[in-house]
Order: sequence, then structure tokens, then C-alpha cells
Amino acid sequence: MLAWKQRSKSKEKPGGQPEAEERDGGPAGSPASMEPLLVVRGVERSFDVGSQKLRVLKGIDLELKPQQLVMLKGRSGSGKTTLMNLMGGLDVPTQGQIYFRGQPFHEWDDNRRTKIRRKDIGFIFQAYALMPLLSAYENVELTMRMAGVPRSQWKARATECLEMVGLAKRMHHRPFELSGGEQQRVAIAKAISHRPSLILADEPTAELDSQMAAQVMAVFREIVATENISICMTTHDTTIMEVADHVYEMVDGVFV
Repeated sequence: MLAWKQRSKSKEKPGGQPEAEERDGGPAGSPASMEPLLVVRGVERSFDVGSQKLRVLKGIDLELKPQQLVMLKGRSGSGKTTLMNLMGGLDVPTQGQIYFRGQPFHEWDDNRRTKIRRKDIGFIFQAYALMPLLSAYENVELTMRMAGVPRSQWKARATECLEMVGLAKRMHHRPFELSGGEQQRVAIAKAISHRPSLILADEPTAELDSQMAAQVMAVFREIVATENISICMTTHDTTIMEVADHVYEMVDGVFV
């Protein structure tokens, strides 16, 4: 079993803002010292509700560096999913900036953001989002087709990804023939198949029991270590937070 370093206690930034909880930093050149993959600065998001504005995010600052596993925790309605949608380019902030690989994600039009999502970002949803009539292998292959991965790479990469999540012997089964934990692992294989640099996972363990959740988190740590991928996920589950590099707690649209 892998042994995780214990996270340090929260520290305060200048101005009294708490930093995210984190594990002990590594040496120069480690992921902790690299340039950020994604930067969120002063992000706010409001929605029109009747004649009033509903402020869901109220000034969020966040940095995600290469090869990190970051968790957003908080109650339902705290703004976690809204923030994830902004980070993935599915929505744009009302105010603030989002930079992906140093580029102003918040300024791009939807077509340009879609191209980045297709090639450089993977999504994992709570409801798995698998095509029910396709096998696990075919679901993974479909993602690569959509991302423009050369056809010659499909078979080897799909097989590699399914082996990585422990489903080599189940790759030709359809979703209804798989358990919830197995379906979630197929969703993970799909998300990493086109070699993105960022995976966004919305409550990926919410429908799983504690044993299955632990298996999924072990897969996440393996992916971060071997695939050069960063993962940002939302969760309510306090039992899995010790494996994270950073944990940000959200309450009413702000980090606390």
C-alpha cells in the first residue's frame, strides 16, 4: 500500500487568507515548484434569478500545478461545481481571470475553449456518462476519436488505459454488465485516454462504497504519478482527503 505524506496544517497568506492544506513540499524541480497549469484569479460568477443577481462565486483564487491532485470540499450549493465548470471552459466568469497554460481561457470564445477541452482536458462525472450500447473498450476508443488521436494508436492506448484501472479482463463488457465501481473506472480510462494535462472530476466517488472509493483514489494517485496529469475533483467524503496534495474548502462561494 502506498504511504502518503501527512499534510501540514493550514497556514495564512498575507492579509489573513488561509492557504489550502497541503502535503510537505518537494525539492526544486518537483511538481510543487513548477509553473501553474491553471490559475484562477479573483473569479466571480453570478446568475440572473428573476429580477435579482445570485452570486455563486465571490472572488476565488486558486493555482493548480502539474502532477497534483487537488480537492474542493464543501456542502451542496457552496459553488464547487460552478467553479469546476469555469475551470473546464464550460462557462465563463462574470468577473476575474482564468489562465490555462498561461493563456487567457476567460477571454476565448466557446469554439476555442471546445478545442482545448477536446484535446487537453478530461472530465469525469458522478453519473459516469458512458454510452450504454458500447463496451468499455469502445467507450474509451470513442473519446480518442473525438480528440483526434490517430487511429493507429486507438487499440494500444485503450487497452493500456483499461489495464491501468484494473479492467483488462472486463474491457468487452457493456456498462450494464459492470458494477458502479467498474463503470467509474471506465470513466477514468476514458478521461485519460487522449493524454490530457488536466482532469476535472465532479464527485467521482459519491455513488461508491468506501472500498470502491479507496480503489478509485489509488487509481487517481497512480495517474498523477505516471501520466503527467493534474486532477481537480470535488468531494464531500472526508475519508479520501488525505491522499490530496491540496484541499480547498468552499463555503457560500468563497474559500475558507
